[in-house]
Amino acid sequence: MSKNNIVVPEAKDALERFKMEAAAEVGVNLKQGYNGDITARQAGSVGGQMVKKMIESYERGLK
Repeated sequence: MSKNNIVVPEAKDALERFKMEAAAEVGVNLKQGYNGDITARQAGSVGGQMVKKMIESYERGLK
């Protein structure tokens, strides 16, 4: 069973768009659905970019 459960199911589409945007920013070509052909480094760079953008958004909200 996956532990990557979305807390707000209505946000699923927005999260998918966010992931695709982050992937494009770091030059990783993701496709809809399964992306098991990308390397761990590529997957990590997408996840890292997503976290970076979330932290920036949170910090802007603190001002």
